[in-house]
Amino acid sequence: MRFIPSFNRVWLATIFGAAVATGLGLFLHLTRFGGGVGRTSYDLLHVARGDIRANEAVIIYMDDPSYDKLRQPLNLPWDRALHARLIDRLTAAGASVIVFDIVFTDPDTNNPAADLRFAEAMKKSGRVILAADNVLNESKVKKIYRPFDLLLDSAVGMGSAETLPEADVVIRRHTPEEQIHSLSWVAAEFVKAGVTQQEGQSAVRRWINYYGAPGMLTSRSYHLALDPEEVPDEFFRGKAVFIGGRLLTKLAAHRKDEFANPFSFWSTRELLDEAGGFFAAGVEIQATTFLNLLRGDWLRRLPEKTEWALIVGVGLLFGAGLVWLRPFVAISVALPGLAVLTAGCYWLFVRELTWFPWLIPILQGVVALSWSLVFNSVQFYVDKRLMEHTLAVYLSPKLVKKFARRPELLRPGAEKQIITIFFTDIADFTSISQGLDSDELAEFMNRYFQNAVSKCIHQTDGTVVKYLGDAIFAFWNAPEEQTDHALRACLAALKFRELGEAEIKGRRVRTRIGIHTGEANVGNFGSLERVDYTALGENVNLASRLEGLNKYTGTDCLISRETKAAIGDRLITRRLGLFRLKGFDRAVEVHEILGQPEVAEATRAWSDSFGEALRLYEAGDIVAARSTFQRTLELKPGDGASTFYLERLSEMKFQSIGADWTGETQIHEK
Repeated sequence: MRFIPSFNRVWLATIFGAAVATGLGLFLHLTRFGGGVGRTSYDLLHVARGDIRANEAVIIYMDDPSYDKLRQPLNLPWDRALHARLIDRLTAAGASVIVFDIVFTDPDTNNPAADLRFAEAMKKSGRVILAADNVLNESKVKKIYRPFDLLLDSAVGMGSAETLPEADVVIRRHTPEEQIHSLSWVAAEFVKAGVTQQEGQSAVRRWINYYGAPGMLTSRSYHLALDPEEVPDEFFRGKAVFIGGRLLTKLAAHRKDEFANPFSFWSTRELLDEAGGFFAAGVEIQATTFLNLLRGDWLRRLPEKTEWALIVGVGLLFGAGLVWLRPFVAISVALPGLAVLTAGCYWLFVRELTWFPWLIPILQGVVALSWSLVFNSVQFYVDKRLMEHTLAVYLSPKLVKKFARRPELLRPGAEKQIITIFFTDIADFTSISQGLDSDELAEFMNRYFQNAVSKCIHQTDGTVVKYLGDAIFAFWNAPEEQTDHALRACLAALKFRELGEAEIKGRRVRTRIGIHTGEANVGNFGSLERVDYTALGENVNLASRLEGLNKYTGTDCLISRETKAAIGDRLITRRLGLFRLKGFDRAVEVHEILGQPEVAEATRAWSDSFGEALRLYEAGDIVAARSTFQRTLELKPGDGASTFYLERLSEMKFQSIGADWTGETQIHEK
């Protein structure tokens, strides 16, 4: 039985799994192809956490109802006198800061008085911040488009309205400081948010912490905000007020200032409609980043080296470790492990305001688990088929299916067990084989072994141990326990007779069989690379000697007293006497199998005659024994056992029988 070195296969699979899982993680982490995984990681953390109330800022939308109510043209800037009215209203209501997410780059040449009114209101309020555009020009250089001087001089500050939408139109990062601060930073600085009072903090990389789906932040329409009866002063008091357009406030030919947010792709249509739609207006993004700065709850990423270490660690741990586990165990380990990793990333997000593209290690774990399942399933299938193929050499097809699920049968080791041992041999095989060429001999032996195993040994559920030249070594009662193992072995011997004597090139081929029942060491013997499922011990040698005894006694199937005792009277046998075989100190009582119970009458006369002759022989009555053996030959011409004893008596006629005569026959050769 040959073992395939599975140890090497597992190590190769381990290296491959670790390389694939780690490589996948680094690929997703370092290339743009992994951007979607990172973005989804960010979004799902928000969705899992849910909404957060943030009331320190409110939004006034220049929306469609306001266009209609205030009769403002869709293709021109709004009347800036309306902005002046709104500033007066918000200042009186006690707003902490007023932020226009509108870029006033050019004066209103048609109504310069409105510009003056707007500037006076800003100067009087002392809390208005205006937006500037910071965009790429034709030379691919960023250029700042500021409010015109009248308004800029009247405002308390100016900030960039630039945002950084990603491929899915979601803005996830605070606008970094470049030529000017962002609009949200300037507003937070005005209200003296703690982070803005620390040197160098404006350049820190920050990620937006969204508080809910689009429209989550408290808002009112522009036309309602002008009316104290519609929106009371308490609504604005002590809060930052952001003013900007929403949806249809620009012509269809213009890019609308609206963006998706992390909740947009993962919320139901009903929830989005209730919140205000799929997209959030740009002014809502500005208000959100301002709130992050004011509340100090913006998001951070893990340090780059930490992310690398985590991705590599997960790749190596899952990619290498899961291969060594059986599929069910691998699943039982991997899924809780991934759940713990997910929970840890969620905790980090909620409690430490730090996020990490956690779906990358999740994908690593899934790929590693998939590889483990595929490898172990294929290996299990291959090993199972190999085991079935290996067992098929030894066992009947019925037993192969039964024991294919017991890989321990292939492990080195043995145990003492009572078995019935079976040896066969082809009579005069040497002389037969000398007359055959190699192809003829191979064809004959293959046919002979096929019939002997499939029609005789496996038919009785015997275990074929090995082929020894022209001989077969088999046994019963292992690996499956069989209460009638001795009978099965004897029935297999009778099936050899039922096959008939084979013939090749006119020569008849006879099979001789020896059977013995006794204790032997049964199991796998050998090295880790090669083992044999076999039986070892003195009783195995005895069965082999019984097979060899056939050539002296002219019989074809001899069994020991132990086997005879095990089968009882279920088969017809005759006792052949006591033999002292080569290599054994004790005499062995030998019996010959004559056949099934139906042959009892046909064999009774000559069998009884032989039994009487044997009794006389063992009693030392040589003359009477010779006469009775001769009478047996008359009853059964060619009886090999009678012929053997007559030849034995001929050798003894000049020898005297001493007082120590036991009737044993000494066999000096195998």
